Amino acid sequence: MDKQSYFYGTGRRKTAVARVKLTTGNGAIIVNGTPYEERFPSLEHQKAIVQPFITTETTDKYSAVVKVEGGGVTGQSGAIAHGISRALVRADERFKPMLRQNGLLTRDARAKERNKPGLRRARKAPQYTKR
Repeated sequence: MDKQSYFYGTGRRKTAVARVKLTTGNGAIIVNGTPYEERFPSLEHQKAIVQPFITTETTDKYSAVVKVEGGGVTGQSGAIAHGISRALVRADERFKPMLRQNGLLTRDARAKERNKPGLRRARKAPQYTKR
């Protein structure tokens, strides 16, 4: 680790933005002031958040302090994973191929499509009547 005391990474998913501060520590992940297990009770979301640490085998080497806003729980957990991945790459460049291979550095750009005028949803049209 350099003279810098932390590594920074920004993660995004849908409309959620996560700002991650990675420090050397015991593996604690604090999201908006609370442990991530409390904020994300679903095991699926917890798994998504710790995935970058599991992939790089750094579960007990780094601690993360995260500020996340916007979106819902799925978007937020995805944004946190993306931010942690980016911060890990800043911490050690050797993690980049591992994280890239597991798709953790790619920003998932899928988002809800806007509703178009004259349609019921983004693409669903009202039923066509001939007569």
